[in-house]
Amino acid sequence: MAEFPNIPGYNLVTLMKRLEAATSRLEDLTVFQSQSIQSSREPSAISTRELPSALATSSATPVAAATPAAPAEPTPAPAPEPVVEQISPAVQEFDDYVAEFVTPFVALSKEIDPVVAEQAEAVASAFAAEREFLLIVSKAKKPAASDSAFMDLFKPISEQVVRVQDLREGNRRSKFFNHLSTVSEGIPAIGWIGVEPTPVPFVGEMKDSAQFYANRVIKEYKEIDKKHVEWAQGYLKLLTNLQAFVKKNHTTGPSWNPKGEDLATVLASSKSKEAAAPTPAAPPAPAAGGPPPPPPPPPSSVFQVSSEPSAPAGGIGAVFAEINKGSSVTSGLKKVDKSQMTHKNPSLRAKEPVAPTTKSKTPPPPTKPQSLKQKKPPRMELEGTKWIIENYENNPEVIVEVEINHGVFIHRCANSTIQLKGKFNALTINECKSTGILIESMVSGVDVIKSTSFGLQVTGKLPTISIDQCDGGQIYLSDQSLDVEIYTSKSSAININVPDPELDGDFKEQPVPEQLVHSIKDGKLVSTIVEHMG
Repeated sequence: MAEFPNIPGYNLVTLMKRLEAATSRLEDLTVFQSQSIQSSREPSAISTRELPSALATSSATPVAAATPAAPAEPTPAPAPEPVVEQISPAVQEFDDYVAEFVTPFVALSKEIDPVVAEQAEAVASAFAAEREFLLIVSKAKKPAASDSAFMDLFKPISEQVVRVQDLREGNRRSKFFNHLSTVSEGIPAIGWIGVEPTPVPFVGEMKDSAQFYANRVIKEYKEIDKKHVEWAQGYLKLLTNLQAFVKKNHTTGPSWNPKGEDLATVLASSKSKEAAAPTPAAPPAPAAGGPPPPPPPPPSSVFQVSSEPSAPAGGIGAVFAEINKGSSVTSGLKKVDKSQMTHKNPSLRAKEPVAPTTKSKTPPPPTKPQSLKQKKPPRMELEGTKWIIENYENNPEVIVEVEINHGVFIHRCANSTIQLKGKFNALTINECKSTGILIESMVSGVDVIKSTSFGLQVTGKLPTISIDQCDGGQIYLSDQSLDVEIYTSKSSAININVPDPELDGDFKEQPVPEQLVHSIKDGKLVSTIVEHMG
């Protein structure tokens, strides 16, 4: 062992103790580092209490401080639950009605034709506007009829009704014109909100108007495509159930809330809710690093004019273009030699004249195919709520059991008697000859069209009769139907038979006037009936 110099205060024993202490600290440091590596792989870290005390107090060998843990993110506050607006049972029932009848009708219309689909979308928009109207009705008191805010409530509905009817008028040459007419004739039923106190019969009348064209659709497509038949029946069901909804919830008109607020207050509240509604989120930004979407192509200007006019393609424009060439117009003509001129060569005139062509005779008009001349078999069928009775001949016992929501369509029957038992909705008689119809009671009325020598008798209640383009008809009324309204147009030889108590239950015949006299009085046209005396 080497000898250390004799330094004052320097002791070998002290040196050995310091060396042992340093060795002990190095061993503790090695253990601490191995534990730190292991703790980084485990979910929990080593507690500071497990560190050796020498490391905690030693200042000779510095130890790096542990990285402080990141502060925990604050828990976001839960989003406030949306306030569910309470709606009245009538509005909820209207929502169920739209989901059951309007939505399937729109979906089926999209499978038929784009124009029919566009018209159906307008129908859906009209019902959506009416839903907003009914929601306001359930919250507000009934306003005055002169209130401008009240009149403004009708505008969204009337705009869609006009749109539906414009689509029909703008597509009269469409092969789906009967479809468009069916919807156009029935859509005014949505205006029941302005008919007081009889909105229920009004909806029924609009449904009867639509039924005429719906029957055409059914007749045209029943053997071709059942989808169109389902479409027509679906629209009639839509109107039928609308009438049932109005009858249940708004029998005499919109049922305003007598305990509700003023209309202006309700409208202001609804507008504030619309303004407070959250704005739709913007579309997500493209992923980082990806190319930005290309800009849309610039719109072509409809006012851009070509620098050079296009050459005339033909017709009168081409003729004037050739004339405007001036002297060069004859440059393309072939010159005739003197030997080819007939006035200088008599031998050319001696040739046989060309025989005149015979005029082709006009082809005869095509005859009707024999298959179309054959009589169609009689048919009696219930399609939805509509009875179809057609092509009956020489049958005196045609009996049908009807219900109150049924409609009846009698078409091209001759020399037959048809009896309708029960109270039902509407009756249409079309192109019948020498046919008698016996009915009990009706809700709406009877339409007689293009029929001759017909007979109609009612034993119960009948509100209206419409006669159009008919010749020779006998109508027998009951005591309950003496207040009936009869409309005639382009018809002749129509007689109304009224029960006469003096004749012991027999009928008194009263002819419908056919001749009118017109005169001008005070600048206005006045029409009066010509009465024949004697």
